[in-house]
Amino acid sequence: MSAPHLSTGPRHVEEDTDAPEAGRVRVAYLVSRYPSLSHAFIENEVDALRALGVDVHTFTVRSSPASSHVSERSRREAGTTTSLIGSPASRWVGAGLRTGRRSATALLRTAGVAAGSGPRTARARVWQGFYLAEAVLLFDELRARGIRHLHVHFANNGADIARLVVALGTAAEGPAAGWRWTMTMHGPTEFEAVDAFDLRAKIASAHAIACISDFCRSQLMRHSSPEEWGKLDVVRMAVDGTRFPDASPDRATRGDDEFRVLFVGRLVPEKGPSVLLSAAAALRGRTGGRLRVRFVGSGPLLDELQAQVVRDGLQDVVEFTGPLGNESLPGQYAWADVFCLPSFAEGVPVVLMEALATSLPVVTTAIAGIPELVKGSGDPEENGRLVPPGRPEALAAALQELRELPGAERSRLGAAGRRRVLTEFAPELNARRLLGLFNR
Repeated sequence: MSAPHLSTGPRHVEEDTDAPEAGRVRVAYLVSRYPSLSHAFIENEVDALRALGVDVHTFTVRSSPASSHVSERSRREAGTTTSLIGSPASRWVGAGLRTGRRSATALLRTAGVAAGSGPRTARARVWQGFYLAEAVLLFDELRARGIRHLHVHFANNGADIARLVVALGTAAEGPAAGWRWTMTMHGPTEFEAVDAFDLRAKIASAHAIACISDFCRSQLMRHSSPEEWGKLDVVRMAVDGTRFPDASPDRATRGDDEFRVLFVGRLVPEKGPSVLLSAAAALRGRTGGRLRVRFVGSGPLLDELQAQVVRDGLQDVVEFTGPLGNESLPGQYAWADVFCLPSFAEGVPVVLMEALATSLPVVTTAIAGIPELVKGSGDPEENGRLVPPGRPEALAAALQELRELPGAERSRLGAAGRRRVLTEFAPELNARRLLGLFNR
C-alpha cells in the first residue's frame, strides 16, 4: 500500500524518481471527489489492486466532505488521498515554475491541447484553463513520485485533467517515458451528453478503456471509429462476498410474515424511487397490511417522496433511513426479502451486486447492463425479475410474484444470485482483468 499523503494538498517530494520500481505496477487514481458514499466501488477496486501488489496512489480533484466518510475504510482513504484544489498557493506556483523550467515548449503545447478540448463555448474554455492548472500540479506531483500512469473513473473533469497530464508528460519527456492514462467507463450520463463530455476525443486519447458491461462497450463503439475498438475491454465492477455474506439462514429463521422490500441508492429521478412507491401503493392491499418498504439513501427527491407517501397513505409501510455506510449495508440486505431498484438509467449498479451477494432475490429494470448481472424468469441462471422501466404495475406484479414463491424457491433464486456475483463480479478476478489492461 502506498504511504499516507496529506489530504490538504499534494506533497511535493524534492527527489525526482525517473522510473517506477522495476517489476511493480504503480498507478495514480484520480477521481473528481474521493472517497465518497456513492463511489464505494472505487474503494473496492483500489483495495483489490493493492492486494495484488499494485502501488496505488489516490488523488481527488476536490476533497469530499467529512460527513460523507461514513465507513472506517472511507475515513482511511480520505486520510491518504491527495486533493488538488485546496493546495497552498506555493505548491501551484512551484509546480508551474518547475514545469516551465523543464520544458516551456511542452507547457505551451499542452495549453494548446486544452484550448482545443471540450465544447466550443466560453465557459468550456475557462474550465479547460482550470484543468490545465490542475494538470500541471498533478504532473509535478506524479513526476516526483515516479508515477507515469494515471487511471480515472468516468469521462468527467478527472479525464480532462488526466489527458492533459499525459500530454504534458509526453511532450516534456518523450514517448519513451511511458506517460499514459486509462479510464473506466460506466454511463449512462456520458452517453446522453457526448459532446459536453468530449467523449470521442477522450476515447481517442486514452491508452485503454475498461467498460463495466458489454452494453457500455457497445455505446463507446457507437461514438468511436473501429480503429479505437481494440482499446475497449469489459472489466466489471466487483463486490467482496466476504463483506456481503450469505444472509439466507437469517431470512429462513424469521418468524413473522412481513414482506420486506429494500431500496438502496441515491434518491434521484434516474433511480425511479417514486415508481417503487406507486408499486407499494398497489401492493399494500394484496399483502394484508404486512408490507414494509425501506429506502436507504439520500438525495434531492426526499421531500417529494415523503409527500407521495403521505398522499398515498403509506406512512405505516414506508421508511427512509437516510444514508448509511458500507459497513451497515449487509444488515439491511439481511433484513429484506427482496431488493428492488426500478431505475430509468444505469450502468451496472453495485447495490444489485451487493444484494445478490447476500443471496437476496432482486427486482429491477431490463435496461443497459443490468441484464448482464440479473437473470430473469426462464433463464438457467435465474436470480430475480426484470421488468420494463416506468411501469409500477409490472413492478408490483413482479414483487407480488416473489412474495408468493415458497421460501425454498426464493432461496434458490438467492443462491443463484450469490453464485453469479462470486464467479463473475469478484474483486480479485476483476482486479486481475484491470491489471491486464494496465499492463498492455
